[in-house]
Amino acid sequence: MGKFFTELNEDLIKFIQKQHMFFTATAPSDDGRINLSPKGYDCLIIENNQSIIYLDYAGSGNETANHLKDNKKITLMWNSFDQKPLILRVYGYGEVFEKHTETYANLLQDNFPNIDPKSARQVFRIKIEAVQTSCGFGVPIMNYVEDRNILKKWTENKTSQGLLDEYIDKHGAKLDEKFPLNK
Repeated sequence: MGKFFTELNEDLIKFIQKQHMFFTATAPSDDGRINLSPKGYDCLIIENNQSIIYLDYAGSGNETANHLKDNKKITLMWNSFDQKPLILRVYGYGEVFEKHTETYANLLQDNFPNIDPKSARQVFRIKIEAVQTSCGFGVPIMNYVEDRNILKKWTENKTSQGLLDEYIDKHGAKLDEKFPLNK
């Protein structure tokens, strides 16, 4: 049976810190597409019981930021893939701190001091509204092997060539504008 909380407690924080992967979900205010993205790497910081920060790398699109700018609503989810099942969802409101801003630079310096500020796309801060746990009995048991290094190598290559910002600008349009829904 699921349980609801108003903030993260110590056990839930420890659970998050042990996970190698999490998911983000956002949606536009209108009837556009829901965005669900897996996230890896060590890019998430629990700021306190009611706030999470995560560093976002460039990818194929930027729907999370587009949706947060629209309505701020976001859900984060973690699954336990080991022997003890658990699903954890964090519901909240997110802010986008774009590259080349003072807040972005400060958040990186304070939370990700080993990350080159030129190599990321933006930083998100999520203010937690609610937390939910559920059983996770249907989630398979799987073993973590390692992080893929493909995105890091791609990002380093684009950054060293001075092309990352151009890529980010080119791929930042809303998905629903690029590929309208067939209604």
